[in-house]
Amino acid sequence: MTNKLKNYFPMIQERQEILARIRADRSLHARFRSWPAAQQEEFLDICTGVKGLKLLYDGFFKEVMNPEYVPSRLNDFLSHMLGQEVRILKVLPNDSTRLADESSLLIMDIVVELEDRSIANVEMQKIGYLFPGQRSACYSADLLLRQYRRVRGERKDSFNYHNIKNVYTIVLFEKSPKEFHAYPHEYYHFFEQKSNTGLKMELLQKYLFIPLDIFRKSQHNRTINNKKDAWLTLFSCDDPDTVAELIRAYPEFMGIYEEAYTICLNIERVMEMFSEELAILDRNTAKYMMDEMQNEIDAMHDKLKEQKKEFDEQQSKLEEQRSELTQQRSKLVQQQSKLNQQQSKLDQQQSKLDQQQSKLDQQQSKLDQQQYTIDKQQYTIDQMKERYDESLRNAIALLRSLEIPDSEIVVRICEQYQMDESQLQQYF
Repeated sequence: MTNKLKNYFPMIQERQEILARIRADRSLHARFRSWPAAQQEEFLDICTGVKGLKLLYDGFFKEVMNPEYVPSRLNDFLSHMLGQEVRILKVLPNDSTRLADESSLLIMDIVVELEDRSIANVEMQKIGYLFPGQRSACYSADLLLRQYRRVRGERKDSFNYHNIKNVYTIVLFEKSPKEFHAYPHEYYHFFEQKSNTGLKMELLQKYLFIPLDIFRKSQHNRTINNKKDAWLTLFSCDDPDTVAELIRAYPEFMGIYEEAYTICLNIERVMEMFSEELAILDRNTAKYMMDEMQNEIDAMHDKLKEQKKEFDEQQSKLEEQRSELTQQRSKLVQQQSKLNQQQSKLDQQQSKLDQQQSKLDQQQSKLDQQQYTIDKQQYTIDQMKERYDESLRNAIALLRSLEIPDSEIVVRICEQYQMDESQLQQYF
Protein backbone atom coordinates (compact mmCIF):
# COMPACT_ATOMS: atom_id res chain seq x y z
CA MET A 1 0.00 0.00 0.00
CA THR A 2 1.16 3.55 -0.67
CA ASN A 3 2.15 5.95 2.06
CA LYS A 4 -0.71 8.37 1.49
CA LEU A 5 0.38 10.71 4.27
CA LYS A 6 4.02 11.05 3.15
CA ASN A 7 3.06 14.01 0.95
CA TYR A 8 2.02 15.87 4.10
CA PHE A 9 4.73 14.54 6.39
CA PRO A 10 8.00 13.92 4.49
CA MET A 11 9.71 12.52 7.60
CA ILE A 12 7.61 9.33 7.36
CA GLN A 13 9.89 6.37 6.71
CA GLU A 14 9.50 3.70 4.06
CA ARG A 15 8.61 0.12 5.01
CA GLN A 16 11.92 -1.41 3.88
CA GLU A 17 13.88 1.26 5.74
CA ILE A 18 12.08 0.46 9.01
CA LEU A 19 12.46 -3.31 8.53
CA ALA A 20 16.16 -2.87 7.82
CA ARG A 21 16.65 -0.87 11.04
CA ILE A 22 14.75 -3.53 13.02
CA ARG A 23 16.79 -6.41 11.55
CA ALA A 24 20.01 -4.53 12.29
CA ASP A 25 19.27 -4.58 16.03
CA ARG A 26 19.06 -8.09 17.50
CA SER A 27 16.84 -7.10 20.47
CA LEU A 28 14.46 -5.06 18.29
CA HIS A 29 14.25 -7.90 15.79
CA ALA A 30 13.48 -10.43 18.56
CA ARG A 31 10.74 -8.18 19.93
CA PHE A 32 9.27 -7.64 16.45
CA ARG A 33 9.21 -11.40 15.74
CA SER A 34 7.46 -12.03 19.10
CA TRP A 35 4.42 -10.10 17.88
CA PRO A 36 1.67 -11.87 15.91
CA ALA A 37 1.76 -11.19 12.15
CA ALA A 38 -1.30 -8.93 12.30
CA GLN A 39 0.32 -6.72 14.94
CA GLN A 40 3.59 -6.58 12.97
CA GLU A 41 1.61 -5.26 9.99
CA GLU A 42 -0.27 -2.78 12.16
CA PHE A 43 3.00 -1.41 13.56
CA LEU A 44 4.49 -1.01 10.06
CA ASP A 45 1.28 0.61 8.72
CA ILE A 46 1.33 3.18 11.52
CA CYS A 47 5.02 4.06 11.14
CA THR A 48 4.86 4.26 7.32
CA GLY A 49 1.68 6.33 7.06
CA VAL A 50 -0.38 3.56 5.47
CA LYS A 51 -2.65 4.16 8.45
CA GLY A 52 -2.99 7.24 10.57
CA LEU A 53 -1.29 7.45 13.95
CA LYS A 54 -2.86 6.01 17.10
CA LEU A 55 -2.76 9.28 19.02
CA LEU A 56 -4.53 7.64 21.94
CA TYR A 57 -1.43 5.58 22.63
CA ASP A 58 -0.10 6.78 25.97
CA GLY A 59 3.33 7.68 24.57
CA PHE A 60 1.91 9.78 21.74
CA PHE A 61 -0.81 11.45 23.79
CA LYS A 62 1.47 12.53 26.64
CA GLU A 63 3.80 14.18 24.15
CA VAL A 64 1.34 15.97 21.89
CA MET A 65 -1.30 16.90 24.52
CA ASN A 66 0.84 17.50 27.61
CA PRO A 67 -0.86 20.37 29.53
CA GLU A 68 2.50 21.42 30.99
CA TYR A 69 4.32 21.67 27.63
CA VAL A 70 1.47 22.62 25.24
CA PRO A 71 -1.47 23.78 27.41
CA SER A 72 -3.12 25.54 24.48
CA ARG A 73 -4.05 22.21 22.89
CA LEU A 74 -5.80 20.80 25.94
CA ASN A 75 -7.34 24.25 26.55
CA ASP A 76 -8.81 24.20 23.06
CA PHE A 77 -9.97 20.59 23.35
CA LEU A 78 -11.75 21.20 26.69
CA SER A 79 -13.25 24.48 25.49
CA HIS A 80 -14.92 22.78 22.54
CA MET A 81 -16.01 19.76 24.58
CA LEU A 82 -17.56 21.86 27.38
CA GLY A 83 -18.88 24.62 25.13
CA GLN A 84 -17.17 27.41 27.10
CA GLU A 85 -13.78 29.10 27.13
CA VAL A 86 -11.35 27.08 29.24
CA ARG A 87 -7.83 27.84 30.37
CA ILE A 88 -5.84 25.32 32.40
CA LEU A 89 -4.42 26.85 35.54
CA LYS A 90 -2.37 23.85 36.63
CA VAL A 91 -2.12 20.09 36.47
CA LEU A 92 -3.15 18.37 39.70
CA PRO A 93 -1.57 15.18 41.01
CA ASN A 94 -3.73 12.15 40.34
CA ASP A 95 -3.81 10.79 43.89
CA SER A 96 -7.34 9.43 43.87
CA THR A 97 -8.48 6.20 45.44
CA ARG A 98 -8.86 4.58 42.01
CA LEU A 99 -8.01 0.89 42.17
CA ALA A 100 -4.88 -0.32 40.41
CA ASP A 101 -6.67 -2.84 38.22
CA GLU A 102 -9.19 -0.17 37.22
CA SER A 103 -6.51 2.28 36.16
CA SER A 104 -5.00 -0.37 33.90
CA LEU A 105 -7.95 0.08 31.57
CA LEU A 106 -7.18 3.77 31.07
CA ILE A 107 -5.31 5.14 28.07
CA MET A 108 -4.85 8.47 29.81
CA ASP A 109 -6.07 10.12 32.97
CA ILE A 110 -5.34 13.84 33.53
CA VAL A 111 -6.68 16.01 36.34
CA VAL A 112 -6.42 19.77 35.76
CA GLU A 113 -7.57 22.90 37.54
CA LEU A 114 -9.20 25.46 35.27
CA GLU A 115 -8.94 29.23 35.44
CA ASP A 116 -12.22 29.55 37.37
CA ARG A 117 -10.82 26.97 39.87
CA SER A 118 -13.10 24.21 38.54
CA ILE A 119 -11.55 20.77 38.30
CA ALA A 120 -11.68 18.66 35.15
CA ASN A 121 -10.67 15.05 34.96
CA VAL A 122 -10.11 13.90 31.39
CA GLU A 123 -9.71 10.19 30.85
CA MET A 124 -9.61 7.98 27.81
CA GLN A 125 -10.67 4.35 28.10
CA LYS A 126 -9.58 1.70 25.65
CA ILE A 127 -12.48 -0.54 26.66
CA GLY A 128 -15.38 0.98 28.57
CA TYR A 129 -15.94 -0.17 32.12
CA LEU A 130 -19.04 -1.93 33.26
CA PHE A 131 -21.28 0.40 35.29
CA PRO A 132 -19.78 3.59 33.77
CA GLY A 133 -22.30 5.87 35.53
CA GLN A 134 -21.73 4.49 39.01
CA ARG A 135 -17.96 4.43 38.59
CA SER A 136 -17.81 8.00 37.29
CA ALA A 137 -20.05 9.23 40.10
CA CYS A 138 -17.73 7.69 42.69
CA TYR A 139 -14.63 9.20 41.06
CA SER A 140 -16.33 12.59 40.73
CA ALA A 141 -17.22 12.48 44.42
CA ASP A 142 -13.57 11.72 45.20
CA LEU A 143 -12.42 14.73 43.13
CA LEU A 144 -14.97 16.98 44.83
CA LEU A 145 -13.79 15.88 48.26
CA ARG A 146 -10.15 16.45 47.25
CA GLN A 147 -11.02 19.99 46.14
CA TYR A 148 -12.88 20.64 49.39
CA ARG A 149 -9.93 19.50 51.50
CA ARG A 150 -7.40 21.47 49.45
CA VAL A 151 -9.39 24.73 49.35
CA ARG A 152 -10.32 24.50 53.02
CA GLY A 153 -6.65 23.92 53.88
CA GLU A 154 -5.62 26.93 51.80
CA ARG A 155 -8.28 29.38 53.06
CA LYS A 156 -8.60 28.12 56.64
CA ASP A 157 -10.91 30.47 58.57
CA SER A 158 -11.90 32.43 55.45
CA PHE A 159 -13.28 29.28 53.77
CA ASN A 160 -16.92 29.06 52.68
CA TYR A 161 -18.67 26.70 50.29
CA HIS A 162 -18.82 29.32 47.58
CA ASN A 163 -15.10 28.61 47.10
CA ILE A 164 -15.92 25.06 45.90
CA LYS A 165 -16.21 25.01 42.09
CA ASN A 166 -17.55 22.60 39.48
CA VAL A 167 -15.99 19.20 39.00
CA TYR A 168 -16.10 17.91 35.41
CA THR A 169 -15.59 14.24 34.60
CA ILE A 170 -14.91 13.85 30.87
CA VAL A 171 -14.66 10.27 29.62
CA LEU A 172 -13.83 9.29 26.04
CA PHE A 173 -14.35 5.62 25.15
CA GLU A 174 -12.45 4.01 22.31
CA LYS A 175 -14.82 1.05 22.67
CA SER A 176 -17.90 2.20 24.55
CA PRO A 177 -20.04 0.17 26.99
CA LYS A 178 -23.23 -1.38 25.68
CA GLU A 179 -25.47 1.27 27.30
CA PHE A 180 -24.32 3.84 24.72
CA HIS A 181 -25.25 1.67 21.76
CA ALA A 182 -28.92 2.17 22.56
CA TYR A 183 -28.30 5.65 21.02
CA PRO A 184 -26.43 4.79 17.77
CA HIS A 185 -26.53 8.38 16.43
CA GLU A 186 -25.53 10.20 19.63
CA TYR A 187 -21.92 10.59 20.73
CA TYR A 188 -22.04 13.55 23.09
CA HIS A 189 -23.77 12.81 26.42
CA PHE A 190 -23.68 15.60 29.02
CA PHE A 191 -25.11 15.03 32.52
CA GLU A 192 -25.81 17.41 35.37
CA GLN A 193 -28.22 17.36 38.29
CA LYS A 194 -31.51 19.20 37.93
CA SER A 195 -34.57 19.70 40.11
CA ASN A 196 -37.96 18.34 39.14
CA THR A 197 -39.52 21.68 40.22
CA GLY A 198 -37.26 24.05 38.32
CA LEU A 199 -35.46 25.20 41.48
CA LYS A 200 -31.94 26.39 40.59
CA MET A 201 -29.13 25.05 42.77
CA GLU A 202 -25.47 24.51 41.91
CA LEU A 203 -24.65 20.88 42.72
CA LEU A 204 -21.15 21.05 41.16
CA GLN A 205 -20.78 17.56 39.63
CA LYS A 206 -21.02 17.36 35.85
CA TYR A 207 -20.24 14.55 33.43
CA LEU A 208 -19.46 14.28 29.74
CA PHE A 209 -19.30 10.87 28.02
CA ILE A 210 -18.08 10.58 24.43
CA PRO A 211 -18.20 7.14 22.71
CA LEU A 212 -15.61 7.48 19.93
CA ASP A 213 -16.66 4.22 18.25
CA ILE A 214 -20.17 5.61 17.77
CA PHE A 215 -18.68 8.92 16.57
CA ARG A 216 -16.66 7.06 13.91
CA LYS A 217 -19.76 5.26 12.61
CA SER A 218 -21.82 8.46 12.58
CA GLN A 219 -19.10 10.30 10.62
CA HIS A 220 -18.86 7.66 7.88
CA ASN A 221 -18.90 9.44 4.50
CA ARG A 222 -19.52 12.79 6.20
CA THR A 223 -17.35 15.89 6.18
CA ILE A 224 -15.85 17.40 9.32
CA ASN A 225 -18.19 20.29 10.12
CA ASN A 226 -16.83 21.87 13.31
CA LYS A 227 -13.87 22.01 15.64
CA LYS A 228 -15.41 19.68 18.20
CA ASP A 229 -15.83 16.94 15.58
CA ALA A 230 -12.30 17.73 14.40
CA TRP A 231 -10.87 16.96 17.84
CA LEU A 232 -12.84 13.71 18.05
CA THR A 233 -11.64 12.79 14.55
CA LEU A 234 -8.06 13.41 15.64
CA PHE A 235 -8.39 10.88 18.48
CA SER A 236 -10.55 8.27 16.80
CA CYS A 237 -9.78 8.00 13.08
CA ASP A 238 -6.69 6.42 11.51
CA ASP A 239 -7.90 6.39 7.91
CA PRO A 240 -5.29 8.37 5.85
CA ASP A 241 -7.96 10.07 3.70
CA THR A 242 -9.76 11.28 6.82
CA VAL A 243 -6.48 12.48 8.34
CA ALA A 244 -5.73 14.39 5.14
CA GLU A 245 -9.20 15.95 5.18
CA LEU A 246 -8.73 16.92 8.85
CA ILE A 247 -5.42 18.76 8.35
CA ARG A 248 -6.75 20.52 5.25
CA ALA A 249 -9.78 21.76 7.18
CA TYR A 250 -7.85 22.52 10.40
CA PRO A 251 -4.13 23.09 9.62
CA GLU A 252 -3.37 23.59 13.34
CA PHE A 253 -3.54 19.80 13.75
CA MET A 254 -0.58 19.50 11.34
CA GLY A 255 1.81 20.22 14.20
CA ILE A 256 0.36 17.42 16.34
CA TYR A 257 0.90 14.86 13.59
CA GLU A 258 4.41 16.22 12.84
CA GLU A 259 5.42 15.77 16.48
CA ALA A 260 3.99 12.25 16.52
CA TYR A 261 5.73 11.22 13.27
CA THR A 262 8.96 12.68 14.63
CA ILE A 263 8.59 10.30 17.58
CA CYS A 264 8.20 7.47 15.02
CA LEU A 265 11.75 8.16 13.79
CA ASN A 266 12.93 6.62 17.06
CA ILE A 267 12.13 3.01 16.19
CA GLU A 268 13.24 1.62 19.56
CA ARG A 269 11.00 4.07 21.45
CA VAL A 270 7.98 3.43 19.21
CA MET A 271 8.40 -0.35 19.46
CA GLU A 272 8.57 -0.04 23.25
CA MET A 273 5.42 2.10 23.16
CA PHE A 274 3.69 -0.40 20.85
CA SER A 275 4.67 -3.33 23.11
CA GLU A 276 3.27 -1.52 26.13
CA GLU A 277 0.03 -0.83 24.27
CA LEU A 278 -0.27 -4.51 23.29
CA ALA A 279 0.30 -5.53 26.90
CA ILE A 280 -2.27 -2.96 28.07
CA LEU A 281 -4.71 -4.20 25.43
CA ASP A 282 -4.22 -7.79 26.62
CA ARG A 283 -4.78 -6.73 30.24
CA ASN A 284 -7.74 -4.60 29.24
CA THR A 285 -9.33 -7.43 27.29
CA ALA A 286 -8.71 -9.91 30.09
CA LYS A 287 -10.05 -7.46 32.69
CA TYR A 288 -13.05 -6.63 30.56
CA MET A 289 -13.80 -10.31 30.03
CA MET A 290 -13.38 -10.95 33.75
CA ASP A 291 -15.74 -8.07 34.52
CA GLU A 292 -18.21 -9.37 31.96
CA MET A 293 -17.96 -12.85 33.44
CA GLN A 294 -18.34 -11.48 36.95
CA ASN A 295 -21.33 -9.49 35.78
CA GLU A 296 -22.83 -12.64 34.27
CA ILE A 297 -22.03 -14.57 37.47
CA ASP A 298 -23.67 -11.84 39.55
CA ALA A 299 -26.68 -11.88 37.24
CA MET A 300 -26.85 -15.68 37.47
CA HIS A 301 -26.47 -15.44 41.25
CA ASP A 302 -29.35 -12.94 41.40
CA LYS A 303 -31.39 -15.17 39.13
CA LEU A 304 -30.62 -18.19 41.31
CA LYS A 305 -31.66 -16.20 44.37
CA GLU A 306 -34.95 -15.34 42.68
CA GLN A 307 -35.40 -18.95 41.60
CA LYS A 308 -34.59 -20.14 45.13
CA LYS A 309 -37.12 -17.67 46.51
CA GLU A 310 -39.72 -18.94 44.05
CA PHE A 311 -38.73 -22.54 44.90
CA ASP A 312 -39.04 -21.82 48.64
CA GLU A 313 -42.46 -20.24 48.07
CA GLN A 314 -43.55 -23.21 45.99
CA GLN A 315 -42.08 -25.57 48.60
CA SER A 316 -44.03 -23.75 51.31
CA LYS A 317 -47.22 -24.04 49.24
CA LEU A 318 -46.51 -27.72 48.66
CA GLU A 319 -45.99 -28.23 52.40
CA GLU A 320 -49.31 -26.51 53.08
CA GLN A 321 -50.99 -28.63 50.43
CA ARG A 322 -49.29 -31.73 51.82
CA SER A 323 -50.56 -30.83 55.31
CA GLU A 324 -54.07 -30.29 53.94
CA LEU A 325 -53.89 -33.60 52.08
CA THR A 326 -52.71 -35.35 55.26
CA GLN A 327 -55.64 -33.88 57.18
CA GLN A 328 -58.05 -34.84 54.41
CA ARG A 329 -56.50 -38.32 54.28
CA SER A 330 -56.96 -38.63 58.06
CA LYS A 331 -60.59 -37.58 57.72
CA LEU A 332 -61.06 -40.07 54.89
CA VAL A 333 -59.50 -42.83 57.01
CA GLN A 334 -61.86 -41.96 59.86
CA GLN A 335 -64.81 -41.88 57.49
CA GLN A 336 -63.68 -45.16 55.94
CA SER A 337 -63.43 -46.67 59.40
CA LYS A 338 -66.98 -45.54 60.18
CA LEU A 339 -68.16 -46.88 56.83
CA ASN A 340 -66.44 -50.19 57.55
CA GLN A 341 -68.14 -50.35 60.93
CA GLN A 342 -71.49 -49.52 59.34
CA GLN A 343 -70.81 -52.08 56.61
CA SER A 344 -70.02 -54.66 59.28
CA LYS A 345 -73.31 -53.90 61.01
CA LEU A 346 -75.10 -54.06 57.67
CA ASP A 347 -73.39 -57.38 56.94
CA GLN A 348 -74.55 -58.72 60.33
CA GLN A 349 -78.07 -57.48 59.70
CA GLN A 350 -77.94 -58.94 56.22
CA SER A 351 -76.84 -62.24 57.69
CA LYS A 352 -79.77 -62.18 60.10
CA LEU A 353 -82.08 -61.24 57.26
CA ASP A 354 -80.64 -64.08 55.18
CA GLN A 355 -81.29 -66.49 58.07
CA GLN A 356 -84.80 -65.17 58.48
CA GLN A 357 -85.32 -65.39 54.74
CA SER A 358 -84.10 -68.98 54.85
CA LYS A 359 -86.60 -69.76 57.58
CA LEU A 360 -89.30 -67.98 55.64
CA ASP A 361 -88.34 -69.93 52.54
CA GLN A 362 -88.57 -73.19 54.53
CA GLN A 363 -91.93 -72.16 55.94
CA GLN A 364 -93.07 -71.10 52.46
CA SER A 365 -92.00 -74.48 51.16
CA LYS A 366 -94.03 -76.22 53.84
CA LEU A 367 -96.98 -73.97 53.13
CA ASP A 368 -96.62 -74.71 49.44
CA GLN A 369 -96.67 -78.45 50.21
CA GLN A 370 -99.71 -78.06 52.49
CA GLN A 371 -101.39 -75.92 49.85
CA TYR A 372 -100.66 -78.63 47.30
CA THR A 373 -102.21 -81.25 49.59
CA ILE A 374 -105.21 -79.02 50.22
CA ASP A 375 -105.55 -78.30 46.52
CA LYS A 376 -105.33 -82.04 45.82
CA GLN A 377 -107.92 -82.82 48.46
CA GLN A 378 -110.09 -79.96 47.18
CA TYR A 379 -109.84 -81.41 43.73
CA THR A 380 -110.90 -84.81 45.03
CA ILE A 381 -113.73 -83.21 46.95
CA ASP A 382 -114.81 -81.27 43.91
CA GLN A 383 -114.88 -84.45 41.83
CA MET A 384 -116.77 -86.27 44.53
CA LYS A 385 -119.21 -83.38 44.74
CA GLU A 386 -119.66 -83.42 41.00
CA ARG A 387 -120.37 -87.15 41.14
CA TYR A 388 -122.65 -86.60 44.13
CA ASP A 389 -124.52 -83.82 42.35
CA GLU A 390 -124.78 -85.91 39.19
CA SER A 391 -126.04 -88.89 41.23
CA LEU A 392 -128.58 -86.68 42.97
CA ARG A 393 -129.82 -85.24 39.69
CA ASN A 394 -130.06 -88.71 38.20
CA ALA A 395 -132.08 -89.85 41.21
CA ILE A 396 -134.43 -86.91 40.90
CA ALA A 397 -134.74 -87.53 37.19
CA LEU A 398 -135.47 -91.23 37.83
CA LEU A 399 -138.12 -90.45 40.40
CA ARG A 400 -139.75 -88.00 38.05
CA SER A 401 -139.73 -90.58 35.31
CA LEU A 402 -141.75 -92.75 37.66
CA GLU A 403 -144.18 -89.83 37.91
CA ILE A 404 -143.69 -89.42 41.56
CA PRO A 405 -144.70 -85.95 42.70
CA ASP A 406 -141.98 -83.47 43.55
CA SER A 407 -143.02 -83.21 47.12
CA GLU A 408 -142.62 -86.93 47.60
CA ILE A 409 -139.38 -86.90 45.69
CA VAL A 410 -138.06 -84.29 48.13
CA VAL A 411 -139.00 -86.37 51.08
CA ARG A 412 -137.38 -89.50 49.67
CA ILE A 413 -134.20 -87.71 48.58
CA CYS A 414 -133.82 -85.91 51.93
CA GLU A 415 -134.19 -89.21 53.78
CA GLN A 416 -131.79 -91.07 51.50
CA TYR A 417 -129.12 -88.41 51.26
CA GLN A 418 -129.64 -86.90 54.70
CA MET A 419 -130.34 -83.40 53.41
CA ASP A 420 -132.84 -80.77 54.35
CA GLU A 421 -135.24 -79.33 51.86
CA SER A 422 -133.37 -75.99 51.54
CA GLN A 423 -130.21 -77.72 50.40
CA LEU A 424 -132.14 -79.71 47.84
CA GLN A 425 -133.77 -76.70 46.20
CA GLN A 426 -130.74 -75.95 44.03
CA TYR A 427 -131.26 -79.25 42.19
CA PHE A 428 -134.81 -78.44 41.07
